[in-house]
Amino acid sequence: MLPLFAIARAPLAAFAVMGVVWGTYAAVFPDLKAMLGVDEGQMGLLIFCTPLAAVTAMLLAPAFGARFGRVALPMAAIAMALAVALPGQAASVWLFPPALMVCGAATGLTDVLLNARVVALESERGRPLMNLCHAAYSLGYGGAAILTGVMRGAGQGPGTVTAVMALCGLALALTTWERTGANLGFATRGSAEGRIRLGWVPWIGGAIVLIAFLTENAFENWSALHIEKTLGGSPQEGSMGPATIALTMAVARLCGQSIAQKVPGETLLGGGAMIAAVGAVIAAAAPTPLVAYAGFIVMGLGASVVAPTAFSLVGRHAGIATRARAVTRTTQLGYLGYFFGPPLLGMVAGQFGLRMAFVFTACILLAVLVLARLLRQAGQGAKVAL
Repeated sequence: MLPLFAIARAPLAAFAVMGVVWGTYAAVFPDLKAMLGVDEGQMGLLIFCTPLAAVTAMLLAPAFGARFGRVALPMAAIAMALAVALPGQAASVWLFPPALMVCGAATGLTDVLLNARVVALESERGRPLMNLCHAAYSLGYGGAAILTGVMRGAGQGPGTVTAVMALCGLALALTTWERTGANLGFATRGSAEGRIRLGWVPWIGGAIVLIAFLTENAFENWSALHIEKTLGGSPQEGSMGPATIALTMAVARLCGQSIAQKVPGETLLGGGAMIAAVGAVIAAAAPTPLVAYAGFIVMGLGASVVAPTAFSLVGRHAGIATRARAVTRTTQLGYLGYFFGPPLLGMVAGQFGLRMAFVFTACILLAVLVLARLLRQAGQGAKVAL
């Protein structure tokens, strides 16, 4: 395992920074909502513009990566770390959406560069690394959620909490530099590689990642509020909701690193989606925070392998000439779920309550069973075409 950490040091650190950013945001979410004085439906609308900023940044990421090469990832990671401080300072409903859009844009840019770098390393070294790197995200997320909960319990406001966590993220971001050139695999504009058609693989893989990210981020963002508002838990208990999910996913992804070498990817996708759906139903029906935690653990165990496995399969099925572009397309589609998930669940929760919002995610997860089979067929077709 140690050699793998050395190989993937830079993307591991950047994934951890991303975890710190969004773990902080999820755990401080109830305080941000209280600071703005809005209900669940209104909060969902306030964060609805975030995906637009993220997708725009993703469209620019290939050009950014080709232009800046090995320094592209550190630059994006530093910007993302600093951006987490902004939502806590925006006490106005007019300032909050732009602040969150900066976080979204920095995250979108970073995530395209991250996944392209990991897929390139997997191809160079012949070793699966995606589960390991996503585990770093989950560890950063869980650690940030716990630390945020401690600060919330001590009476610190969202401004102080987000500023402190931005400094923590910055410390990690500064370790993402690589001495040698980091070949992200992005084709320059107008090159022959840039004109090759991508096929269906990144579209189907992106749909799977979309569902995975929608589930993960929706649960991570609304779990604290579910425990505090629906189940009457304390701020510390609420912050343990996203922390429980993230830490479970971190452990499961570390285990998935070895499982991915033994179990077919499509089987891993279907099994993970079914387990995650069961966990979502348990959390929805929970009468106490303790039962909700149990649901979050089951959900985390299943969901942990879905997105990393989908990314690896896309990289494996795509040709060398189109691999980075295919991963970019998959990331762009996936982040529609990452950012649209929380506001979508917010609107469902505003109409039917948080319990029904979690049931809604369980139903969506079952679509992965069909998409996994389609991804295998599209991958076989891509190999024939090559």
